[in-house]
Amino acid sequence: MTTAPHALRTAHLAEPLGIDEQHPDLSWRPGGRQRAYRIQAATSPGLLESGTCDLWDSGQVEDPRSTGARYDGRPPGARRRVWWRVRARYDDGTSPWSAWSSAATWETGLPTESDWDGAHWITAPDADGTSRLPLLAKDFRLPSAPVKARLYATALGTYEASVNGVRAGCALLEPGYTAYGTRLLYATYDITGALGAGDNTVGLSLGNGIAHAPRVPGRYAKLHIDHGRPRALAVLYAVHADGTSTTIVTDDTWRAAEGPVTLSAWFGGEEHDARLERPGWNRQGHDRRTWTAAVPAPLDGVTLNARTHPPVEVVDTIAPVSVSEPRPGTHVFDLGVNIAGRPRIDVTGPAGTSVTIRPAELLADDGTVNQRFTGTPCYDKYTLRGDPEGEEWAPATVYHGFRYLQVEQLPGAPSPETVHGEVMRTANTRAGGFSCSSDLLNGIHRIIDRAVQGNMFSVLTDCPHREKLGWLEQTHLVFPAVAYGYDVAAHYRKLVRDMADAQTASGLVPGIAPEYTVFEDKFRDDANWGGALVLAPWYLYRTYGDTTTLRTHYPDMLRYLGHLHSRSDDGLLLQHGLGDWIAFDDSTPKAVTATHAHHRIVTALGDIAAAIGRPDEAAAHRRLADRIAEAFHTRFFDPLDHTYGSGSQACDALALDMGAVPAGESPAVLAHLVDAIRAENNHVTVGEIALPALLRVLSAHERDDVVADVLGRTDSPSYGYQLAHGATALTERWDGPTRGSSQNHFMLGAAAQWLTASLAGLRQAADSVAYEHIVVRPAPVGGLTRASAWYETPRGRAAVTWYRGPDEFRLTVTLPPGAPTRVELPLPDGGRDVREVPDGSWEFTVPGDWSLHA
Repeated sequence: MTTAPHALRTAHLAEPLGIDEQHPDLSWRPGGRQRAYRIQAATSPGLLESGTCDLWDSGQVEDPRSTGARYDGRPPGARRRVWWRVRARYDDGTSPWSAWSSAATWETGLPTESDWDGAHWITAPDADGTSRLPLLAKDFRLPSAPVKARLYATALGTYEASVNGVRAGCALLEPGYTAYGTRLLYATYDITGALGAGDNTVGLSLGNGIAHAPRVPGRYAKLHIDHGRPRALAVLYAVHADGTSTTIVTDDTWRAAEGPVTLSAWFGGEEHDARLERPGWNRQGHDRRTWTAAVPAPLDGVTLNARTHPPVEVVDTIAPVSVSEPRPGTHVFDLGVNIAGRPRIDVTGPAGTSVTIRPAELLADDGTVNQRFTGTPCYDKYTLRGDPEGEEWAPATVYHGFRYLQVEQLPGAPSPETVHGEVMRTANTRAGGFSCSSDLLNGIHRIIDRAVQGNMFSVLTDCPHREKLGWLEQTHLVFPAVAYGYDVAAHYRKLVRDMADAQTASGLVPGIAPEYTVFEDKFRDDANWGGALVLAPWYLYRTYGDTTTLRTHYPDMLRYLGHLHSRSDDGLLLQHGLGDWIAFDDSTPKAVTATHAHHRIVTALGDIAAAIGRPDEAAAHRRLADRIAEAFHTRFFDPLDHTYGSGSQACDALALDMGAVPAGESPAVLAHLVDAIRAENNHVTVGEIALPALLRVLSAHERDDVVADVLGRTDSPSYGYQLAHGATALTERWDGPTRGSSQNHFMLGAAAQWLTASLAGLRQAADSVAYEHIVVRPAPVGGLTRASAWYETPRGRAAVTWYRGPDEFRLTVTLPPGAPTRVELPLPDGGRDVREVPDGSWEFTVPGDWSLHA
């Protein structure tokens, strides 16, 4: 029997708990080249195993795709678990069916308002977010230990849930960013093992988050937001062996008390006074005689949705590499790497001693921390309770971006265990990797990846300190760098919904989503930012086969296109926006960058319309894209110098990238671009908008040698300059380490795509979806002797490794099941030997004189 499908996913998640969707999309990895599939779903594993599918049997479906299969069975309703399996038929369709896959599950949460009946938003009396943060608790009895128990919880602000003193799950800073006035996310926790017969307690500790960011004297804040004081909503549901159930909801029977967190400032830090802790507050038997009744805190007009992407978690712990004492009593711990997360301290000392921790990315000349570019003052403070056995603490309601931690008023000499840095990010699984024989290129890949991690929270932030806002251009311009490193299929669905929620009545999509503050026009309305509503879903489809997001948001995309046309005199050229942000050459007209974005958006809309079965609209979009390209060429082409616009690198790269250059002119314009780069001593002068296009264009025109030369520079402006000057994460500007600004920005991270897709040569075919067709096309340039990359495609892992010696080139390829892969072997004379190979592992050797390529 042929290999069964495996790695089953529901809504791009493995075994999701508590989703709203009644008809989620299903995916799997086939064991061969799939021609057909059959899915079965049931309400119990026994029914599924017996083939008695009381929810759904798809029957035989002739389809080679193993992604985006819509569950079309009976809606399961609330709090229901679904077991499902899939089998496939491979190759020519006459082979036998594979074995059934192992069963996978998903479980629904509380998808409708009525499912929350009886639960009320509650808080502590006088909990205004500026006083001590509240604790909420409910003591209750169960007749027996449950066989299944779930806690459904959310908050305005942040919360941590616990049951009988045990924290529920690993998620931090829940719930994530949303448009708090209209939408909040809830999470589902499996608490079966935490409950027992008899007395039990559920507890919720609250924080302000970004939902409540008031003015705090003496603390930095990028902006001030007030969606209301912290409050919580929860339902606990326990099922017993006899079939009965117990439901606990937030209401006025809960008790409230002030907790030990005395300050929770999203941008400015947290203060915690351990003398105010209530030991055992979230356990059975705690004395609540001094507690008060929780009070209702209604939150009207807000839709609750399940969190259906991985949460923020601690993913690593970093020990300091050194500690200094620039001033008496002031110690600076260097983690050796720039991270986003929180400090954790382990101290012993007298009660009432207050330890202050100041995070920073840079040091001042005197060796103390420099917060000038990250927001000052920002610090956490912990006041000891005086435990002789020692005290360990980390802030629970905030996070920071930092490499250095300045610790003041330590009660004793620091030890190696005094301070650690906990790395936090959305827990998207690792999906790919890259390495090569160049330490410089490995370093470039490393700092880009570190910056991606440092900004991968509930939104993709610009930086993890001074702003923490979801600037949208990065979501599509640097999507390949993000997706080559991490599985973001579920995460990006949430980001796109944030964009749609931020869209205005006129169709405008602002530069940040959620839109927590309204910036001036050029920062709020730029097609390279707002266009993410079109381009991010398109990338989701190309990478993961997600048609659901395309269909859901296609009407929103059309409204955005209408907005763009309202700002254009002719419906073709756009004039407004920020231009090529962070460019060294600021001569590029804004109309060039804006119209390039317009063309990309309309082109993607044509492909999207075709993908969702709207051929007439697809044709209309494509005609409009052609007209935009023609208008661009007419307006900006300089026939004497064979360039566009101001003649900047950005102008030429964007013109070539959008296909506006006539075929007969393309070699000359490309030459002008290459000459401009060579004239700058192999430096680029572009900003974040033109950089991805420039790298795409050079690689598409077989000038990877130029890219290698650009990436090989270590003087300014370059990636290598950042590494040479101590950057451990990609910085905000090409000369960021010496100029200042944020030391943790991923917006210039487009080089990561080139390293994997061009240098190593692992990429998806241009007309492929969900890696149905893979292309291996290595570019042995820049004197490298080795490069390798791997990527977890929806069909399985693909990997490439090549070695180059003086007299041979060797390539090893591992391919997942599916369609044949095109392998384009490089030849010593610059040509290509093109072959088509099936899945499996392959080795190729190309003899010849490769010394000229060293």
